[in-house]
Amino acid sequence: MGGRLLVLVCVSALISAVMMAQDAASLRNPTPSSPESIAAGKAIYTRKCANCHATSGRGSPGNDLTPPAPTLMGNLLHGSSDGEIFNTIKNGVAPDFNMAAWGQGEGDNHLSDDDIWNVVNYVKTLRAAQ
Repeated sequence: MGGRLLVLVCVSALISAVMMAQDAASLRNPTPSSPESIAAGKAIYTRKCANCHATSGRGSPGNDLTPPAPTLMGNLLHGSSDGEIFNTIKNGVAPDFNMAAWGQGEGDNHLSDDDIWNVVNYVKTLRAAQ
């Protein structure tokens, strides 16, 4: 009985993840990509993201304290649409959460939805500059 329950839980989690990814792909960015939004996103990215993904967005090999971070150029591992990038920043990347869930934390480990959309707009400028 326990094995069946574990399988059911795993299948349910997989279905939820697929549905969240599909929803994220259709999520529209409500924040216009203005110079102000991009500047705000750059400031946040520099403080919160560049230590893993590099100032250029090209990723890092990691070290003894942090795992490797993928490049933000080309096709992204978890989707390249605005909604998918937003979802990855907000909810992190399970199961190990090597990519933190910035929309779930508190204090300095939390970003508002508006902050995350600004980072999305900035990341798009990095991608366009490649």
